[in-house]
Amino acid sequence: MKLTPEVREAADTEKRGRKASKETRRQQLIEATIDSLAKRGYSETTLADVADGAGLSRGIVNFHFESKEKLLIATLQFMADEYAANWGAALEKAGDRAAAQLWALVACDFDRKICTKRKLAAWCAFWGEAKSRPTYQALCGARDVKYQDIFLALCQTLKDEGGYAYDPDGMTLALCASMEGLWLRLMMGDGLTREKAFAAAVEYLLVAFPKHFTREGPK
Repeated sequence: MKLTPEVREAADTEKRGRKASKETRRQQLIEATIDSLAKRGYSETTLADVADGAGLSRGIVNFHFESKEKLLIATLQFMADEYAANWGAALEKAGDRAAAQLWALVACDFDRKICTKRKLAAWCAFWGEAKSRPTYQALCGARDVKYQDIFLALCQTLKDEGGYAYDPDGMTLALCASMEGLWLRLMMGDGLTREKAFAAAVEYLLVAFPKHFTREGPK
């Protein structure tokens, strides 16, 4: 039987609807996992907690992810993809100048889409497990290397431009560690705000690269 264009269109629309529904459910479960990690931590998060948080049944969780480990890997994958897409877009938008690129990378770490208490807490939960879980290390390792390499290249360029005396490797490590420390402080909830954390990161840039930055941005 030959299908009419109208019937084919209706079938395609239904198929797209099912696909969108599946992706929506998966995203609901991932968001609920982030919430649970932030609230309960890694070891105390269960599939039942995630199902309740998403307002879905335990069977739906099992259908989409089969196990807690697969759900957690998918959640980490989502967070890693989101983080990489955010800094990649910031870097592209910054243009060709090294100072503008470095400013953009530092600023995007405190973007309101990425830098939320629940996501920072979820990151910390995964960091705490990474040493004993090679899958987590493999998932983020290559991207971490790429990210660090970009910082290193920018620090080297700024050194050449400004005649600074620092060691680029050491400066890269110190800068990234400073930003990670600010994330930890934000996660601890001791009154530090995202805006104040970014301002502190800017102070670091001013001290490290005085010929390239002001508090308002790249010179």
